[in-house]
Order: sequence, then C-alpha cells, then structure tokens
Amino acid sequence: MSGDLPLNINIKEPRWDQGTFMGRAKHFFMITDPRNVLLSSRTLEEARVIVENYRAGVVAPGLTEDQLWRAKYVYDSAFHPDTGEKMFVIGRMSAQVPMNMSITGCMLTFYRTTPAVVFWQWVNQSFNAVVNYTNRSGDAPITVNQLGAAYVSATTGAVVTALVCLYLSSPSPQPRSTRRYSAFCVSPNRELKYGIPVTDENGNRLGESVNAAQQAIMQVVVSRIGMAVPAMGIPPIIMNALEKRAFMKRFPILNAPMQVGLVGLCLVFATPLCCALFPQKSSMKVSGLEAELQDKIRQSNPATTVVYFNKGL
Repeated sequence: MSGDLPLNINIKEPRWDQGTFMGRAKHFFMITDPRNVLLSSRTLEEARVIVENYRAGVVAPGLTEDQLWRAKYVYDSAFHPDTGEKMFVIGRMSAQVPMNMSITGCMLTFYRTTPAVVFWQWVNQSFNAVVNYTNRSGDAPITVNQLGAAYVSATTGAVVTALVCLYLSSPSPQPRSTRRYSAFCVSPNRELKYGIPVTDENGNRLGESVNAAQQAIMQVVVSRIGMAVPAMGIPPIIMNALEKRAFMKRFPILNAPMQVGLVGLCLVFATPLCCALFPQKSSMKVSGLEAELQDKIRQSNPATTVVYFNKGL
C-alpha cells in the first residue's frame, strides 16, 4: 500500500545536514524541545507507527512530508536510537531543560548548609545516572550490579568532592556568590569495559570498540560541561546583584523561582547548542580501533576505512 508521499525520504538521518553546526543545532532544538515531554503515550505510539511503516514502505494516505518529519522527531525524542525502546520520561533529552532547570536552580539557591549541598548533589547525580543509562550508546544489556556500582561510585564521588569544596570555601572570606559553586562537581562506565557497536557507512555492525567508546564519552563530557557552564555562571551573577535590591530583601521567597527561571532560560539554548558540538553519528578511522578489531574488519570488510557509532547524549 502506497500513498502520495514518495518513499525516498531518508528519515534514518536528521532532516538537516549534520555535517554543519547549524544543521546539528536545528536537529537538537527539535530533539530537546521540552514540549515533547507532555506528549501522550497515544501520540508517541502514532509517531512510532508512522515512522516504522514508512521505513517498511507503507505510507498512510494523505501523509505529508512535514507530518512525516514531525513524527520522526517525536519518535526520536522518546525512543532509543539503537534499541528502539521507549525511554524513561525523565531520561529523555526533551526532559533535560525542565529537569536541569529545577535541580540546578535549587543547587544554586540552597547551598549554604552541608545537608542541602549533600541532598541536591545526590538528586543531581541520581538524575545524571538516569540520563546516562537512558541515552547510553549501544544496545548491550547492563546488569543490576553494574548499574548499581556506577551509581554509587558517581554519587559518592560527587558528594565527597562537593563537601571538600564547601569545606575549603568556608573558612575563607570569599563572597557568598563563590560558595554557590560548591554544589557543582564533575564526577560510566560499562562502555569503557565492553565497548560500543561500530558500523560501516551502511549501518552494518562490525563489532564493539572501547576506543570508540572513549571518543564518544569524551565528546559527551565536553557537551555536558558546555551545557552546565552558562547555567552555573550566569544566574549566580545576576542573583548576587538582585539580592542586594530592596524588593528581593522584602520578598526573599522569590529567590528560588527566579533562580530556576534564569537557569531554564540558559538551558533552553545551551542544551541543543552544546549537543550540536559533535555529530550524533560520530566516526573514526579503522586504524584508530583496537588491533584485534582492525584485523577483523580488514578481513571481512577490506574496503572499510572509517567506522561509525552513536556517541550517546
């Protein structure tokens, strides 16, 4: 069954050229659109059916190209690119802005006491663990023990580092604004042990590579730091100035919502722009892979000189 829409639209790839920063930015503005969090299960299922049917050569009568692309981006916002599984809602990229603005805003507001720093650092690292697991590269299963070990390691390291920063800042006569940053520390990881899937240019799986995982994780770390810097740096400066104003002293209850709002404004732009720093479908030369995998590829696919992999988010 075929409709009026041609079947040669490549919805396996983003709508915009991913070889350019602007093309990737447009793509990630769609992927990270916070409004996608509010979509119902029915809407997500309808998008999944449209996308999977189109890939199978089945087009619903009357379906337009814009509707197809809209379905593709709704699908991408909720389903994992490797496994096709529906992702946990707060781990989706569309939840990054509302979740991070709430957590980061509270971390910047409630930084004065040790229990507050510990609590919000724990909340932040727990959220990061959900995001890392939900958007992990590859399709290999992860055991409960592996997941638990990674979670405990990340949260413990982050909390300890935050407390050290808080302790070092306490005895010194630093402005209160600098103490806000004690809540932030950069503290997954199964990919580094087992590797991530690498493919040829046609998507044919060639094996798993730890070297590719290292490159993917490095790119994700750079992107995550880039996302955090504006939200960590700009709101405290603004709030430090506002807190000296009479209306803020009169209405201190406004501190938290204003902090959250400023963080959200920064993240709306920083999240997609920093995700766009590197192509989602990253690549590396075969010569950069492990020796054993190089030999395997050269024997089975001698013409392949570059491999591709999903870097994760």
